[in-house]
Amino acid sequence: MCLTFPGRVVAINGEFASVDYGQDGIRNNVNISLVKASLGSYVLVQSGFAVKLLSKKEAVESLELWKMIRELDSEEV
Repeated sequence: MCLTFPGRVVAINGEFASVDYGQDGIRNNVNISLVKASLGSYVLVQSGFAVKLLSKKEAVESLELWKMIRELDSEEV
């Protein structure tokens, strides 16, 4: 099973982009060679690669779901 994580492109340097995941300032450098990402684009990231562009609506919905999952997980500890 593979997981993808939504994030927003905040900087681009060649085939790599800094992607902000909207949680506690977490950012990663991601290879964007598989999609036509630009600054402000929302992407799904899997194993260090942006594999799909998302609309802002899709991204916000996905980020909210991940936020809910993290909150439930922290309540169980």
